Amino acid sequence: MIRYIANRLAVSVAVVFGVSVLVFLMLHLVPGDPVVVMLSEHATAQDANELRHELGLDQPVYVQYGLYMERVVHGDLGRSIRLRRSVTELITDRFPGTLELTLASLLLATVLGVFVGTISAVRRGQFADHVSMTGTLVAVSVPSFWLALMLILIFGLRLRVLPIAGNQDGFSSLALPAVTLATVPLATIARLTRSGLLEVLGEDYVRTARAKGLKEWSVITNHALRNSIIPVITVVGVQFGALLGGAIIVETVFAWPGIGRLLIDAVTARDFPLVQGIMLCISVGFVLVNLVADILYAFVDPRIRYS
Repeated sequence: MIRYIANRLAVSVAVVFGVSVLVFLMLHLVPGDPVVVMLSEHATAQDANELRHELGLDQPVYVQYGLYMERVVHGDLGRSIRLRRSVTELITDRFPGTLELTLASLLLATVLGVFVGTISAVRRGQFADHVSMTGTLVAVSVPSFWLALMLILIFGLRLRVLPIAGNQDGFSSLALPAVTLATVPLATIARLTRSGLLEVLGEDYVRTARAKGLKEWSVITNHALRNSIIPVITVVGVQFGALLGGAIIVETVFAWPGIGRLLIDAVTARDFPLVQGIMLCISVGFVLVNLVADILYAFVDPRIRYS
């Protein structure tokens, strides 16, 4: 197990490094100059050159990347070009909001997705199965920004039961953005749970458990569901990263104070250090969650632990 975790950690470090390289190169390939964005229209060419030299943007790309990684290794993500504040401080201020929204959405999607998928598998071919699978198909097809606008229109403007922007009202402020963000992963988890359960319910050990006189829900939860849950764990880990990325749109629509809105502003202003810091933070979170999911396999399925 220790060797397995060490190997996964090495792969995770390589993934984070690759993401940092790709983000750095893509930012420098995008047309435009952040110096022009920062300076007023009355600035001279000399002012632009001085500011470019101050920010280190006049050096070759590989030199800039080397200096950036040297700072990152020492825990310094640099300073925002536009806001003139530490990138670490900006991310620390905004990341808890995004993490709260992501975890709430993931919890909602996992609990309801496993429940709906289980009901659908047990009631295969019946009305409940048709309704749940049709609902998941619709959920996957609906764009998140459109769903967010519809929820705002119905629950915020017409019924006036939930706030539509910000996070000042606690749990009620979290409801609409969390539901919006959880819709697609909920449908994915439900369909995967259903397919996994349908495969496992035909196994010999499930028939043996039923022959012993165990209650049906005991057979499903204690025997069938546990052995079909590993693909769901994988999807939950992947969906965490997808939710962090999807939170950018949801945070913008609901004016949620998270790193998604901060990233949009940083990209618009070509704030290289801030964009790189946010993407590095997201990639590290994504990699860590998938590492935890891989380790959980061994605790869920003894066959993996023994191998």
